Amino acid sequence: MFIDVDTSQEEWFYFFSSSLDPNTGNIIYDEPVKDARVQIRSLTPFVEKRLASRKKAVERVYNPRTRSMDRVSYYADPTPEESQAERDDIWDYAITGIEGFKDSSTGQVITCTRENKLKLMRIPVFDRFVARCLQLLDSAGAKIKEEERENFTDGSDG
Repeated sequence: MFIDVDTSQEEWFYFFSSSLDPNTGNIIYDEPVKDARVQIRSLTPFVEKRLASRKKAVERVYNPRTRSMDRVSYYADPTPEESQAERDDIWDYAITGIEGFKDSSTGQVITCTRENKLKLMRIPVFDRFVARCLQLLDSAGAKIKEEERENFTDGSDG
């Protein structure tokens, strides 16, 4: 089995729209559009780096059983502004390229800037698209080459 350990790999995805089934609530994905695509990379390295850089808060808490002060450490909850900034940073990191998208009001080509990425992520269809692409990227981490699978099945038969 071959496992791709390079988690910073970027991949292009052709844009596909989606809708919600009113009866079941499931997402229905449409066929990809070949004239618009987005380059996306895995969030794993970004999230790991952010978690490693978080600071722990430490407090002394009275323990009634032992009648001593116990040291308790925890990650402090971010403020709403910090949470929003972190979400914006996540989308800016994940989306690395945009091609073939045009603004419906001006007709201008949408470039791959932080501002445009955040505007696109506020659109539910685009948000579902990026979520599905990230899901596909994460599931593609472990790949078995077809030749090795054939060799394995041929060798195990006899």
